[in-house]
Amino acid sequence: MTEKIVVGVTGASGSRRAVDWAAARAVARKQQLELINVVGGAVGMIGEGAVLQAAREAADELLREEAERIASDGLTVTTRIETGDPVHTLIDASKDAALLVIGSDYQGPGQGPARGSHGIRIAAASSSPVVVVPDFDITGERSGVVVAVDGSPVSESAIAFAAAEADRLGEPLTALIVWTPIAVPRNALMVMPQAYREGMEQSAREALSLSLAGLRSQYPGLEIEEAVAEGFPSVIINELAESAHLTVVGSRGHGAVRRFLLGSISHEVLQRLATVTAVVR
Repeated sequence: MTEKIVVGVTGASGSRRAVDWAAARAVARKQQLELINVVGGAVGMIGEGAVLQAAREAADELLREEAERIASDGLTVTTRIETGDPVHTLIDASKDAALLVIGSDYQGPGQGPARGSHGIRIAAASSSPVVVVPDFDITGERSGVVVAVDGSPVSESAIAFAAAEADRLGEPLTALIVWTPIAVPRNALMVMPQAYREGMEQSAREALSLSLAGLRSQYPGLEIEEAVAEGFPSVIINELAESAHLTVVGSRGHGAVRRFLLGSISHEVLQRLATVTAVVR
């Protein structure tokens, strides 16, 4: 596996935030950085050649400016211009990457509709973990890394990624598992038995503890908090993410304990980003 971080670059402000995030991680992890801009593909129209040439020249200037802006000692930056569909091009680029980083135009709750269709498609098919950076400031009083857990192999990969990032940042790791009760029709007039709720919570705690086994010995200085919650996973994940620097979820998973989380949940998290979010497979 290469130690190269690939960043999809556009002229949007969210893209600049993505480049900044990737550059900081590349310096900290001693990784190379590749900036990619994708120009739309040709369709054979008359006069198209001149349009494509102008677009490539503009892309070259954009990449050069971004590379110069983040230049620092110990950081190797390369640039590349591709032609075609951005989604498929970045998915293909992920095959040679340790990490793919993209920006989002989502500016937070109350700032317009949910976003993320391109990011969801890329995260679903990428060969490497994908980090999506929203277009708002995540500095200030935020702290820590949140990782969603469901006991699946994908979840284990997410935990490993999150722990390494928390350790790198020197911040606490919150491992979250969410259990969702069986849906009951509104007119059923049924109250969930206490024994059922207690059993689901106990099963969740056991699955969480099992998933984190050995993590404290691997990262003896890392502060790890275990969180168990009842409700809808993506909502609770994003509630915790609002005060975190990073959230990590699995791309898809079917947990050892049924009715926990992940799979389409990761897509829902990406639609309403609460912080920088990594999708790990």
